[in-house]
Amino acid sequence: MSNIQDKIEKEREEARAICDSAGSDSPECAAAWDAVEELQAEASHQRQTKAKTAFEKYCDANPEADECRVYDD
Repeated sequence: MSNIQDKIEKEREEARAICDSAGSDSPECAAAWDAVEELQAEASHQRQTKAKTAFEKYCDANPEADECRVYDD
């Protein structure tokens, strides 16, 4: 998770530099901050994803196992 936080911080620094040189109303500045927002959204999504249980991991590795069969009604 710290890897994405490092990327967010790097993009944040780049966005500040772009906005300082191109102006805060420039399309380049807006695009740079959009990139930061995208990374922040991905980090939030990764935090919300629940970890798989041991049973789910087992079924992923052994989908043919009897206990992993799924029946449609």
